[in-house]
Amino acid sequence: MREEWAAAFTRTAEAFWTDARTRQVTGGNHMAILPREAPVLLRSIGLLHRDGSMPPKQVRKYRQINHMIAVLGPSLRELRDRFEVVHLLDAGCGRSYLTMLLAWVFVHTYAHPVRILGIDRSEALIDECRRRTALTGLDGVLAYATGALSEVDVAEVWRRAFGDTRPPQLHGVISLHACDTATDDAIALGLAEQVEMLAVAPCCQAELADKWLGLNRAGATGAFEPLWSMPHLRRKSAATLTDTFRTLLIRAAGYDTTALEFVGTAHTPKNTLIRGMRRGLDGSAAARRYVALRRATGDVGIALEQRVPSPARDLLALGEQGAASRAEKKSTRP
Repeated sequence: MREEWAAAFTRTAEAFWTDARTRQVTGGNHMAILPREAPVLLRSIGLLHRDGSMPPKQVRKYRQINHMIAVLGPSLRELRDRFEVVHLLDAGCGRSYLTMLLAWVFVHTYAHPVRILGIDRSEALIDECRRRTALTGLDGVLAYATGALSEVDVAEVWRRAFGDTRPPQLHGVISLHACDTATDDAIALGLAEQVEMLAVAPCCQAELADKWLGLNRAGATGAFEPLWSMPHLRRKSAATLTDTFRTLLIRAAGYDTTALEFVGTAHTPKNTLIRGMRRGLDGSAAARRYVALRRATGDVGIALEQRVPSPARDLLALGEQGAASRAEKKSTRP
């Protein structure tokens, strides 16, 4: 039944997507996933209508997900070249747009073995993800589980999902728009598993803004005091600084880490991607910078600081000692 539906819809989409229509939706840019080549996938995630067309409202999402794949491309290809079977985890997978796209790219573009596990708190969402994944025929490489990221036992969940008799080596953790500290849950999980690739697109960062509000209400003083009292600027500045803190903490763990715009602001204001590749780099400078920036902005920081594993945690402790020593020397100057 599924095969018949897929074949019929593919014929419909191939007839609809002429070269002219394809250029119109891609803007003439190279796209990893084209409607004519992946109609069943795009239909299953809701980007194509039953007649094969793509509504204007969905064009923005289509371009966004293609750009995400392009940005992650170099890191994904590195994993492909290094490992016989690539193991990825989508932390807080939601409706699994990205999860399914990655599976499709590995199967149909890279022709390389992959296993991807999507985890989310919502059982209803996970059931829907499983249904749509089955429609695409990707259920052999893509599985789902329900649970909280902060409590998940990766080896056990993976075994239940794929039936492996031994824990897999997890190569990458991705997280697209996990809200507030759920992004930190994804980062902490990836660091604990020592994954080769971390890629998170944060959403709705409230933790630091709430801490700054607490400082304002307590009458605390400091260089950032004027900002703490202005709600709009407090929220926007806290979001930017939270991502700066995250980037520094991932660097402190030895990752080559960058923060970049992965979607234009015209598409969504939630457009920052933090991407890290484990290189075994010296993280001491990043740890010192984290401590210095945290102290300068109110000395509250983010909870992820307490969750990074050693040796990054040890480097943060050294940075704390160094900062305290410098502050003490400064206070005793005549």
